[in-house]
Amino acid sequence: MNDERRRVKELVFRLSDLPSVRDFTAAQAVRAGMTGDSVDDLVLAVNEIATNAVTHGTAKAHLRVWVEGGDLVFEIHDEGSGWLPAQPEFTAPGPRSTSGMGVWLARRLAADIAFAADRGGTTVTMRFPGRL
Repeated sequence: MNDERRRVKELVFRLSDLPSVRDFTAAQAVRAGMTGDSVDDLVLAVNEIATNAVTHGTAKAHLRVWVEGGDLVFEIHDEGSGWLPAQPEFTAPGPRSTSGMGVWLARRLAADIAFAADRGGTTVTMRFPGRL
């Protein structure tokens, strides 16, 4: 296990904790050397996926963050039924859509995003270039 990976920071959260998720995420981004709009974009993407985890997954979810290869990696996991869209929002939702914006937005803001689901729940992993 490389030294960067050992420095995993974790946060367990619920819907009412989303402001803390945003604060935690911003703090990790700043520690990684990110500034300005890069931090704002990262916080927005993580918030959208975290919100999905506690509204569509389970009441409690887990956020993990670490640095890997100079990138800041965020992993959000819920223990829900393991939902995974057939093709996670590559195009913007229509003007009258009531859902689908969060995943589409996170996909646009993250350098990379991966979805995994099984009986143990759903995990979304996002990478953002850091300035390390």
